[in-house]
Formats: sequence, C-alpha cells, structure tokens
Amino acid sequence: MSEKKQQLSVLSSSPDIFSCAVKDHEDLHSAEVCVDDENCWSVNYIRRRICTLEGSSVDISSKYLYPDNQQPESKVWYKIKRSGEEEAVKPTEDAVRVQYLDNMNNQHILRIKNLKKTDSAEYIFRLLKDRWRWRGDPPGVTLIVSGLEVKLYPAVVTEGQRVTLTCSTSCPLTDDTNYIWYLNSRPLTVPESQNKHLVLDPVSIQHAGNYSCAVKTHQNINSGEKTLTVQSTTGTSTAAVGVVAALLVIIPLTVFFWIRRKRSSGRSPRLETSDNMEQLNPGPVYEDMSPQKTEQDDLYYSRINFSKNQTDPLYTTVQPHQPQEQEHVPYAVVHFRSNTTPE
Repeated sequence: MSEKKQQLSVLSSSPDIFSCAVKDHEDLHSAEVCVDDENCWSVNYIRRRICTLEGSSVDISSKYLYPDNQQPESKVWYKIKRSGEEEAVKPTEDAVRVQYLDNMNNQHILRIKNLKKTDSAEYIFRLLKDRWRWRGDPPGVTLIVSGLEVKLYPAVVTEGQRVTLTCSTSCPLTDDTNYIWYLNSRPLTVPESQNKHLVLDPVSIQHAGNYSCAVKTHQNINSGEKTLTVQSTTGTSTAAVGVVAALLVIIPLTVFFWIRRKRSSGRSPRLETSDNMEQLNPGPVYEDMSPQKTEQDDLYYSRINFSKNQTDPLYTTVQPHQPQEQEHVPYAVVHFRSNTTPE
C-alpha cells in the first residue's frame, strides 16, 4: 500500500506560517511551521484534545514563537463558547480557580482547578501587540470535563449468569488510567486484567450491592452508586413450594367449614319446631311417673299427695323436688292418705 504525500514548495524567505490537516477533519491541524524562524509568529499546542474529570485540575499548554525584535504586549487565553462568542479567560487574583504560568521555554500554560462541566469548551492562546492579534487562530484545544458513572449490563441477574460493570465517562481518558472499584463503599480487589470493566462470571448472591468507581490518581472523585440485584434460584423455587403448600392447607379447610355451615343451617329449624311443640302440649303426670330429665336440670319427685275432696287436676299438686348440690338421690315412694278408716 503506497502512502500519498502532499508537498508544497515555498521560498526560504517566506514569512508565512504553514500547517496541514486531513480532508473532512480540518479541525485537527498539525503544528504550525515557520520557514524563517527569526521573523516568525506561531502558536502550537501540546495536546489538541483533553478529557478530564469533574472536580480535578488541568493544564492546557501552548508553545509560541515571535521575532526577538518584536515583543508581544500581552499573552491571553480565550474560551470559545458554543455560540462562537469568544471570552477572555483571565487568572483570578487568588489563583484559586484560574492561573497563568509562563516560563523561559516559550511555553504558556492555562491552569484551571476544581473543574466544572461548564468549563468544557475550546481554548485558544493569542499573542497580542498594538491591539492586533498576531497569532492564535482556531482551532485551539478542546477540553471536555466528564463525570464518572457506573453502568451495569444487565442490572438484574440470576445466580450463575454473567454481568459486566463499566466505569464510564463521556469522553475517553488516557489509556494508562487505572480504576478503583467499590462495593458498598469498600474497595474491591480485582484482577489486573480487569480495570475499566469489572466482569462477574458467574455472579452470586454475595455480589449483590451498591457499586461505585474512581480513578487512582483522583481517589477523592467517585462516581455515584449503582445497585446490582442478584436473584436467587433456590429462593424462587422455595417460594413456589411455599405457595403450593399454603393452597393445599387453605382449600380443604374452606371446604370443611362450608359443609359444616350447610349442615348446621339445615338442622336448626327442626330443633326449634320440636321445642315449640313441647311448650304447647305438656303431658300429664301419673303416680308411677318416672323422673323427667330436661336438657339442663335433672328433676326428681319424692312424694305425691292425693286428697279425696281435691277437685283440682291431679297434675297440679305435684311439687318438684330441688336436687341438692352434692347428692342426687331419686325417690320412688308414693303415700296415699284417706279420711275414712279401713274396713
């Protein structure tokens, strides 16, 4: 496979500055090159794209050149907003958030601390002289500030299955980034082969809990927690057996009480009719009458008195005997009294 090269020939005395880019990727420029370094104004960047974590710090570095006989009046960083508007990024007085660092190697650094997601933008460095912008045209350095997030696939699993956890960012961090995993806020010891991705295969009940991650160089910056739910295979079968057993107990009891209620409702009217008939038709009492037993009390008759002149019905002179509390003695003796002497 042959490699095609685009070549451009210029005069050695040309004051122009040159750079190149791939078609359809014009935003990715090469470093600027000056043909005549002594009369050259140029600005280049150490890294064109930077992905870093929210809450961390970043250094955006540039390298510049200018003629010895033409010193710039100022060196300023600009932030290009999404609308295209440019805003000067000036260092804060206490340097708590923004700081300028300039050294003798023609390197100028913009340092931003405690990064926020709103700091994501394109930054350019400019050399200014006589109110003119000598160098520092877009594209500059694209900064993306990302948070950490734990992603689970799948989030709900059954024992024995495979689950993959990923410490995710909205942009790729450097390849040498090392991650730390936590389960219920306790650090985990994971294999060296697993770093950004944590694989649990096979997963068990002990793996269930809240997972979070961090980067080793920024251990104070943690992701939010994500919950991994692991369903037990034995728990599922035990629950099913319990439901079946409960049904086997409830159904027979329901049938038993229904039959009992049915029988009780069919017997009650006959008992009530029998009791009413006994109240309406009381039977006569004879002298040889045996003791009558009621449903609640046992009544015994000890003596029957007949009077010759008595006109009242015989059964009205019967005096019931009240049984004693401890002793029940039935009597079957009958005495007859007469006003005439025996012949």
